[in-house]
Parts: sequence; structure tokens; C-alpha cells
Amino acid sequence: MALTDIVIRSLTPGVKPIKKSDEKGLFLLLQPSGGKLWRFKYRFNNKEKKLGLGRYPDVSLKEARARRDEARTKLAMGIDPGEEKKQKALMAELSAANSFEAVGKEYLDKASREGRQAITINKSRWLLSLFAPAIGARPIADLSPAEILKALQVVEAKGHHETARRMRSLASRIFRYAVATSRATSDPTALLRGALIAPKVKHHSAIVDPAAVGHLLASIEKFDGYPLTQLALQLTPHVFVRPGELRKAEWSEFNLDTAIWTIPADKMKMRRPHAVPLSHQALDILNRTHALSSHQKYVFSSLHTGARPMSENTINAALRRIGYSGSEMTAHGFRAMASTLLNESGLWSPDAIEKALAHDNTSSVRGTYHRGQHWEERVKMSQWWSDHLDALKVETIQRQRDKALSASSKS
Repeated sequence: MALTDIVIRSLTPGVKPIKKSDEKGLFLLLQPSGGKLWRFKYRFNNKEKKLGLGRYPDVSLKEARARRDEARTKLAMGIDPGEEKKQKALMAELSAANSFEAVGKEYLDKASREGRQAITINKSRWLLSLFAPAIGARPIADLSPAEILKALQVVEAKGHHETARRMRSLASRIFRYAVATSRATSDPTALLRGALIAPKVKHHSAIVDPAAVGHLLASIEKFDGYPLTQLALQLTPHVFVRPGELRKAEWSEFNLDTAIWTIPADKMKMRRPHAVPLSHQALDILNRTHALSSHQKYVFSSLHTGARPMSENTINAALRRIGYSGSEMTAHGFRAMASTLLNESGLWSPDAIEKALAHDNTSSVRGTYHRGQHWEERVKMSQWWSDHLDALKVETIQRQRDKALSASSKS
């Protein structure tokens, strides 16, 4: 007797599964737990098989019969519906494992194991998440340039041009990894060059006028906050490394006897070690710092625990405290200051200045150590630069004193 919805709803479970037949091989299996499962019994190659068709009431009686009839049609065509279902499930599983998002996560996990900085990996994971709504679940091998561009244009339409550019760059790296691991045959993002709006170049705010530099250095001397923060502020213009390289500096990287700071490759943007010659002024600042933090791992440790480096916002916050807005000066701006004034001095070769800024784009690491290219010039340049900074600072302080004396005499 065929089933009806009234009969199905009235069924009560027992201690053992109860089978209630409908027609043409369809039956309902009532579980002791109360679950009601649709099953289709059929024969294929003289073997009795069962095909799951879903759970009642998610799959209604009418839908269960439609699914049964579809399976019977496949049987008439010589297709085993149960085996076909298994193959589709397997393909879906493989497709999910090779989705753009899955391959992207695998690539970033690899990059993390290779030593890429956590902040870089976290930013890349965020960029990858922006792809998720549009193409995250799509098989990476099936993605077309048009699909990727559409995903990028969603972000671009919000005015985030630089983010869209970085997304395209990350996607390209993911596709190249997919090609290398036989999950894709090409990098479709290569065809998108020029398709996005070029972001406006945003330069870090920096002071490059010599008199203004002197005023800045004099202001740093008056900083009345956390002592390690002032020392970090004082050291920054003398070494002009990137802010992250300074705040993560460890005492183990310094040889104060030979006046060399060797930054390991995993902390450098170019992924190569970088040696920094230390002027007499830099050594003096470091010796004063040593008295405060020599018992800790980091030269400029966190205020709260001492077990972590200072926050990435500390130097910028200190600059705000002494009166410089973000549009006037930033921690990164000390590099632009050094680059501009060293080049304008005409005393040093552009190559030596680029080496000092760790802008070397060659594959060789020969120039990263003290025996490398331009080292002797860099040592002399480092001392000249510190002397020049001191001269600008002293000139400003003297000018301020003269102005104060003049005002005092008039009153």
C-alpha cells in the first residue's frame, strides 16, 4: 500500500528500525531515534542495492518519488544511480580540496613555514578572505580571468584600489603555486595587468628641510614619555632602518665592539640579512638603552611585559606627543629624510645610499655583510650622517636659546 503524509506523520519509532514500503522500490526507514530516511531498493548487475534519497520531512513524499523515478530512469540507461552518487560526492570533495580558497590557504601555510613574518601572512589571509564570497569555493582550475576581475572590481568599486591591486598580486602567487602542484595549468591573473585602476602612490610623510630636521631632533630631546621610547626615537634617524626592523631588534643582533648591527633575513623586507654600521652617536644611544633592557630579549621592549617588542604604533604616537601630525612626520619618514639629505649632500654614491636603505634588488647577499660592496663608504657615511644630525640639532637648540634670551632681555 502506498504511503501518505498522514501515515508518515503518524509513525512512531520502536526499539528496532521499521521499514514502511511505498511503491516501485521506494520505502521509508523509521529509526529508533525518530529519524525518517528515504531509501530506494533496486538491482544492478544482479546485485541488490539501496540508494539514500534524503530525510523526511526535508524531502517530502512527492520529492522522494521524483528522486526514485530519476534513479529508475538512470537504471534504464544502464547507469548505477548509487555509484553515480558516490562519484559525484568524490568529485565534490576533490573540488572543495582544490578550491581557490583551499589552495590559497595551503600556499599561505607553506609561506608561514618558510619563515615569512606573521604580520605579512595575516595580511595575506585577510586579502584571501576578500575573494571568498565570489570565487573562494570555485575549483581553482576552472577560474577565468573575467571571474577574478569581477571579484577584484567589487573591492575596487569601494575605492580600495591598493587593496584590489594587492589581491591580484596574491592571486597570481596562489595560481603559480597551483600550477607547480598540478592543480591548475596557468595563471589567469597575468591577463589582468592594466585592468584595474592604478592606485595613487602614497608617500610616507617626512621632514626633509635641514632646519626642520634640526627642530625635530631638538623636540625629541625634550620627549618626556617612557625612556625606551625616547631612546628608540633618538636612534631611529641615525640608523634609518624600517620601523619594524627597529622595534623588533634583539640584543643578540648587535656587536657593540665592532659597531655592527646585523639584521637577520627573516626580519628584512627583501628576505636577506642586512648589516648596519653604527656611528659613535648610535653606539652611545645603544649603551644607554643597554642599561635599561639588557636583561630582555628585545632592545626596545613592550612597556607592559618586556617579553615583546614595542608596539608598531609607539614611535608614531611619540611623534604625535611632541607635536608632529601624521601628515608631517612618520616613523617610516626617517628613511625618506636620510635618503633625501644624503643624496642632496653629493658626498656619497647613490649605490651606497641604496645599500644603506636595504634597497638592493640583486640576488646576491654579498653586499649585506661588512665585507660586502660599499661597506667602507657606508661606515664613513654613517658617521658623517650622525655628525650632520648633531650639527642640525645643536644649531636649532642654540637658535632657541638665543631667541629665549632675546625675549627675556626685552621683558
